[in-house]
Amino acid sequence: MKKTRLMSLFTSPRIFAVMLLSFSSGLPLALTGSTLQAWYTVAGANLMTIGILSMVGQPYVYKFLWAPVMDRFTPLKIGRRRAWVFLTQLLLVIALCVMAFLNPKHMPWLLATVALGVAFFAASQDVAIDAYRTDVLQIDERGFGASVTNLGYRIAMLVSGALSLILAAEIGWRSTYLIMAGLMMLGMVVTLRSPQPSEKLGVPNTFTEAVVEPFRDFMTQKNAMMLLVFMITYKIADVFALSLNTTFLIRGVGFSLIDVGSITKVVGLVGALLGSVIGGVMLPRLGLYRSLMVFGFLQIVSNLSFAILAIVGKNYAFMSASIFLDYFCGGLSSVAIIVFLMSLCNKRYTATQYALFSAVTAIGRVFIGPIAAATVEHVGWFQFYIWSFLIGLPSLMILWWLKHRVDFTAEQVAEAS
Repeated sequence: MKKTRLMSLFTSPRIFAVMLLSFSSGLPLALTGSTLQAWYTVAGANLMTIGILSMVGQPYVYKFLWAPVMDRFTPLKIGRRRAWVFLTQLLLVIALCVMAFLNPKHMPWLLATVALGVAFFAASQDVAIDAYRTDVLQIDERGFGASVTNLGYRIAMLVSGALSLILAAEIGWRSTYLIMAGLMMLGMVVTLRSPQPSEKLGVPNTFTEAVVEPFRDFMTQKNAMMLLVFMITYKIADVFALSLNTTFLIRGVGFSLIDVGSITKVVGLVGALLGSVIGGVMLPRLGLYRSLMVFGFLQIVSNLSFAILAIVGKNYAFMSASIFLDYFCGGLSSVAIIVFLMSLCNKRYTATQYALFSAVTAIGRVFIGPIAAATVEHVGWFQFYIWSFLIGLPSLMILWWLKHRVDFTAEQVAEAS
């Protein structure tokens, strides 16, 4: 990529908007995931209850069901994509404020129910932001756009995850969740000031077309079912390993809430930054197929560092190295899968198709919690992380099988020059 072109990508208002909206997209995930898990953990909830909390994320799996509404209708006069982003952000602000005034010790199921509502609005926001990103980015911006998408998303997860743990230890959970609601309000300002994507392809003419055609358009492709299986399995090792990671570091190894929050905040941010940037730079050079293969392999290997940590015990240096490696490799693989999903979308049905693809990739994250908890109880933390490595290997075999059956050299991932 030429230097002048790289500089233009850094200064592009489209790239900047995508990065900031990705922050807004990533912010609610930890608040209904690892941070909520930590809240229940310090409140004394048992391991199975904590594992079941992952079910709160079910809207991320089913979001493609209501995505056609976002392809067909425009609720506000600020453009189809931006209108839905703004509306879902407003609902998230309200729901997060409600969560702030609940307590898992006295109202565990009510808090979980409200968290489910937050997950629904967050999944809907993701539908709108994913569609906005796919529509607004030019073809030669997609690799770098995926890089800043992952960067913004990861930073948001660190803020709502690691930083929230530190804030909760210092000022309490209520104030922490109210601060997160305030950050989401800033996202609403970003939405209003973001560039308007082109809608030259138009919107579906009928609601039936918006519902039926996106699925028919994809499912008539060769190897469509195997592509869906690949989407499910590509990140499964990562989400399996991380599903109980906060509980592992606190209960399994013995780190404090502040230890986990502060170390994850600093080390994880550096790892995510480097992984996202290096992934965005290397993807055009390696090509999409090799990026998916190499980055995917590094992703599952990084899980083994937590298996070693389970043996080493409470060691700050090794904990930091493990977290850095996980965030770095996760950043690499996320860039590759984002570009892959964007390359499969028909822009006429971006919201529905990308929602379908990303919902499929979220299946493991949502339903793996109880399985992970049962695995830990039966085999312990060390073997649990060994298994998290092994279950990642089939996805790479599927990718190898797809190599000569899917076009991984599409123009969407061509190097910008």
